Amino acid sequence: MNKRRIGVYRKRRIIAAFLAAAGLIGIIISNPSSYEQIFEPGTAPDETVSAAETPSGIDLSAPLATEVLEQLAIKGRAPKTGYERTQFYSGWPTIEGCSLRQRIIRREIGETAVLSDDQCTVVSGEFDEPYTGQHLIFYERSDFTTRIQIDHVVALSDAWQKGAQNLTADERYSLATDPLNLLAVDSSANQKKSDGDAATWLPSNKAFRCQYVARQISVKYKYDLWVTQAEHDAIANILSTCPNERAVGVEIDQ
Repeated sequence: MNKRRIGVYRKRRIIAAFLAAAGLIGIIISNPSSYEQIFEPGTAPDETVSAAETPSGIDLSAPLATEVLEQLAIKGRAPKTGYERTQFYSGWPTIEGCSLRQRIIRREIGETAVLSDDQCTVVSGEFDEPYTGQHLIFYERSDFTTRIQIDHVVALSDAWQKGAQNLTADERYSLATDPLNLLAVDSSANQKKSDGDAATWLPSNKAFRCQYVARQISVKYKYDLWVTQAEHDAIANILSTCPNERAVGVEIDQ
């Protein structure tokens, strides 16, 4: 593991400790007793909202996404040989009685979420879906089953070909279950993405592209993954339109 990551991983020691808070819910890869912290989209998964954040939720103490991009190694894809999802995880874990899938859905749906009697399963709600930009309304549980999937922002197959096969099993599990790398998105958009990187697929919602690539490179930096030249150039091109976009949940050496 790259030495510059050591400080970050000390905060996220594996096996992960998870939290469940009403409304906004996430996972902390940190101290097993840290169940009180909240992960919101756009904030570090092991930190509460800090005083440095503006009302819009931008953490001005976070490094610029362009700075993080330049820290990533540029290499070709490694062979996909040996890739299986089970190299990362065998399914969504259950945390304090609730599936991680339901926790991510509830995080995105937010205050509009209506839960079933188990206080885990979201049966109705609405939100602005990030990949398409559509405002989606769900009236019953089956709507979530057919219309929503949990996407790995950095696809696991892509991660495998760009350094994850060099990680430990615990680190790969962390990558697959880290809320930084998970979004509830439109099923058809997620299927179109498949295991593409930023050079081969981007959200049709152009307003979300800066956040999307910033999150991708944040995940890659955090887990010591690399980018291809084409991927680097595609991300750099997007970030040129939003030079003040911040990375999420990572620190870099100054």
